Amino acid sequence: MLPFILKRLGLALLVAFTVSFISFSLLFLSGDPAAALAGETASGEDVEAIRRLYGFDRPMLVQYGEWLLSAVQGDFGESYYFKLPVASLIAERLQVTMLLGVCGISFALLTAVPLGVVAAIRPNSLIDRVALFLSVAGQAMPSFWFGLILIVIFSITLGWLPPSGAASWKHFIMPTVVLGYYAMPAIMRLTRAGMLDVLNSDYIRTARAKGAGEGRVLFKHALRNAIIPVVSLAAVQMGFMLGGSIVVESVFALHGAGYLAWESIARNDLPTVQALILVFSMFYIVFTFLADVLNAWLDPRMRSS
Repeated sequence: MLPFILKRLGLALLVAFTVSFISFSLLFLSGDPAAALAGETASGEDVEAIRRLYGFDRPMLVQYGEWLLSAVQGDFGESYYFKLPVASLIAERLQVTMLLGVCGISFALLTAVPLGVVAAIRPNSLIDRVALFLSVAGQAMPSFWFGLILIVIFSITLGWLPPSGAASWKHFIMPTVVLGYYAMPAIMRLTRAGMLDVLNSDYIRTARAKGAGEGRVLFKHALRNAIIPVVSLAAVQMGFMLGGSIVVESVFALHGAGYLAWESIARNDLPTVQALILVFSMFYIVFTFLADVLNAWLDPRMRSS
């Protein structure tokens, strides 16, 4: 198992290095950052002054090396717009994003796993078709559109929930549903497929032949084995959801790291955008690595190697 973990760790570090370089270079390939900071009415002398002030006149590889060395130490520079250290700015906003991500994945698991289990117990039934419909709708429905529909229904029409902000727990209900619904289809399909496979296995038939109750067969024997890949998938989905929180936070005006990314892009705040791309990418890489390690630990063949 140790060689597998070391191999995955090396691959994760390689991906992290590649992502950091791409995220840094894309900002320069999209245009002249000095001209963007100077504005449309700036003269050529003003653009050159800004280029020298921020070091944009140096080779890009030199700039990348200095930026990466500082980023490893937790220093992402100072925000051009907020005039604050980028690291402290992200750390403050990240609390809202992490809370939203935990609530979203919890909602997804608490709804998708029971639906997947019931759909597997009664294949081709009404509940199975409802689960399939929810799965297809979750993949096809844009999260921003779903969020706006919830605001129209529960905030404007019924007045039950606040439309935006993060002042109380009620402000997180609709964002949690929108973000969690993004992860539900994959978790539900995997749970259903895993349960169907396990329920048709020999040891389940043996347990039933010995007189074990249906509840014991389903939850102690079947679900315990079918849930293993779901746990690792949830870890990967958590990384996706944290990166996808940009849209959800923008719709509901939650001032988290996702909303900070939207603000920074709109205001050409290059250091903040670079840092946020790296942070969101690291979340996905770390959660994917943890999912691989968890799969290896749960696999008896890997633990014995």
